[in-house]
Amino acid sequence: MISRILGACGLLAVTPALWAAGAIEGEVQRQPLNLSAIIMFVAFVGFTMAITYWASKRSKSTSDFYTAGGSITGFQNGLAIAGDYMSAASFLGISALVFASGYDGLIYSIGFLVGWPVILFLIAERLRNLGKYTFADVASYRLGQTQIRTLSASGSLVVVAFYLIAQMVGAGKLIELLFGLNYHVAVVMVGILMVCYVLFGGMLATTWVQIIKAVLLLSGASFMALMVMKHVNFDFGQLFSEAIKVHPKGEAIMSPGGLVKDPISAISLGLALMFGTAGLPHILMRFFTVSDAKEARKSVFYATGFIGYFYILTFIIGFGAILLVSTNPAFKDATGALLGGNNMAAVHLANAVGGSLFLGFISAVAFATILAVVAGLTLAGASAVSHDLYASVIKKGKANEKDELRVSKITTVALGVLAIGLGILFEKQNIAFMVGLAFSIAASCNFPVLFLSMYWKKLTTRGAMIGGWLGLVTAVALTVLGPTVWVTILGNATPVYPYEYPALFSMLVAFAGIWFFSVTDKSSVGSEERERFFPQFVRSQTGLGASGAVAH
Repeated sequence: MISRILGACGLLAVTPALWAAGAIEGEVQRQPLNLSAIIMFVAFVGFTMAITYWASKRSKSTSDFYTAGGSITGFQNGLAIAGDYMSAASFLGISALVFASGYDGLIYSIGFLVGWPVILFLIAERLRNLGKYTFADVASYRLGQTQIRTLSASGSLVVVAFYLIAQMVGAGKLIELLFGLNYHVAVVMVGILMVCYVLFGGMLATTWVQIIKAVLLLSGASFMALMVMKHVNFDFGQLFSEAIKVHPKGEAIMSPGGLVKDPISAISLGLALMFGTAGLPHILMRFFTVSDAKEARKSVFYATGFIGYFYILTFIIGFGAILLVSTNPAFKDATGALLGGNNMAAVHLANAVGGSLFLGFISAVAFATILAVVAGLTLAGASAVSHDLYASVIKKGKANEKDELRVSKITTVALGVLAIGLGILFEKQNIAFMVGLAFSIAASCNFPVLFLSMYWKKLTTRGAMIGGWLGLVTAVALTVLGPTVWVTILGNATPVYPYEYPALFSMLVAFAGIWFFSVTDKSSVGSEERERFFPQFVRSQTGLGASGAVAH
């Protein structure tokens, strides 16, 4: 169950959805070698490497490396955020869910979209006014630097590590399915490319890789949706009625419900999707690449528009696949199942509406999406180690810029090597639970501490530390004790924790822990931290003293 739902996630690797569709069970079904896809992918890599070379000439300082010197406009950043958020799983996973289940497939994409108004109205502006490079700058603004930065960096690194594993395994499986190449070759290739993007070009190169990928993905998906609508004379009623006629489930594909077992799981899933997005370090980091809070708001506005538009396209693509793919024997194997599993529905639809050349384009774009996401993840991980742990915790804020940049680049290489190693190590594993854990940790550790540090006067370091760690540990423990890991992976008969998603309970534990240990903190340090709330509030609202404010 978790595999099917997590496959829809806009940030996830394609792997969970592929497992759900039955495409990855033991040996992967390889598609014939797609020369047009390989040529287009090489062209994409060549072009983005040229951008990386250009960016490397402009990335001299830590500000350039982490935030592109704050030189990105709101529109560009919105497109880059969309590029970071729309992965191959959004494209292949959601359209596969719609292809298999109809209307229900849209529910999960809506869940991820709902997280963006939370960021727009509650986080983006204040984050930009209070922080400099990472969200830990904000969480530790008036609290204990060492403790809070250690907690925030730990939460960030756990999220980044699980996402990197998912992306690397997803890249390997995807290239096996689409390109017909070797899994290990794909993993090493992605690892080397992501290190090059981040190591030499920093945030500027990463941003432009994400922008280019977003434009390509939106263009390809728009063309596919347009061709589907043309097939039904641009009539949604005809699209749905024809889909009902040919789908095995009939009218059931237009009914909601069925993909979530019980109300607790539904609420827990919804909380993870909404608030997990607002705690993802590589998404939050993007708000420091713009010049001020106004541009940060614009970023979220544009990103929400692009992401919402994209999810509408995947809905049309899924129903289009029901019409044009499920009825075509050329896309099926001898047993009547879809070649490569349900997750190849969008790829087969590309072939149906645009021929082999467009199929090559979509295949290359699907793989390029992973490159954009892993570059953002790597940069977030590198900044957590170099800026939060090395410069702020180990060096107590006295590290020079050159040393901090050097540590960041060493971390980038280490993360690249680690990602390749873990990608190879987890090749045969169902890693869907890691992705769910990453979202749950972001919602249970990063988000509560960040949110309350900006909005609650009585928050103290003691409360944030104990509550944050409780949320993190609870999310991990409940995921391990739940049906996905305890039963499916570890082979036990029944789960200790009966629900698939921990967010409902781990978030309650985190918020309750933060509240209780803050209000009972009667120390002089706690009192001083509460008094510092008002200056922080003024800066968060006005931007006075914010990074980059001098330019005005």
